[in-house]
Amino acid sequence: MGKPKLTVIDDKPALATRAAEEIVHAAGEAICTLGEFTVCLTGGTTVGDVYSLMADRFRLSVDWKAVRFFWGDERCVAPTSPDSNYQLANRTMLSKLAIKPSQIHRIRGEDPPAAAASGYENELREAFSLGADEFPRFDLVLLGVGDNAHIASLFPRHPAIHEAKRLAVAVEVDAPQRDRISLTAPVFNNAALVMLIVSGASKAQAIKKIFENPRNPDEYPAQLIDPSNGEVMWLVDKAAASLLKSS
Repeated sequence: MGKPKLTVIDDKPALATRAAEEIVHAAGEAICTLGEFTVCLTGGTTVGDVYSLMADRFRLSVDWKAVRFFWGDERCVAPTSPDSNYQLANRTMLSKLAIKPSQIHRIRGEDPPAAAASGYENELREAFSLGADEFPRFDLVLLGVGDNAHIASLFPRHPAIHEAKRLAVAVEVDAPQRDRISLTAPVFNNAALVMLIVSGASKAQAIKKIFENPRNPDEYPAQLIDPSNGEVMWLVDKAAASLLKSS
């Protein structure tokens, strides 16, 4: 992993606005070039603010009928649960946009974990017309970072960190909603753009370790993000960046 680049932004509201602006830019480029925009969504309160902006201030800035929505991970809960990443996106953004159900490719967290992972892998293969050994290429992957440096539901020291062939895996993690489904590192690293959005002092230790410690993705899974044919964008507020030497 090369030295990741990051942009430090004053506060959480400004961070959400900058992230929304970058999503609009990525969507415009993809739709102009490819005719559609495939975005892989994440969960968390920070990105919830971004979704709200996309459905309000930036609603007219995206050709929503050309967007397909996917998810990087999901808790094994019903889609109506407040703990569902799908429910967060639906409540703050999707339900407010003029889109068709066929544009939404959610992970079925209500199914048994292994079946949900297998089902989502099959859905990705169909949606992207993938061959046996191919990975989907999202135009944009959105990710948050946990206070233990996890991304999606790839947690420190979990075997799923090393998964190299599967697109989606069932995982059990040491966190609320233990059973989850996560896309794998090769999927994230095949994206055209990965945008990591991080806010708050509670994330400062994680950001310091990710940026200043030697590469050790078993301890700091966010260090997995290193696309071979894509870009990485870190958007971090001052509170989250407060422990960095260069801050």
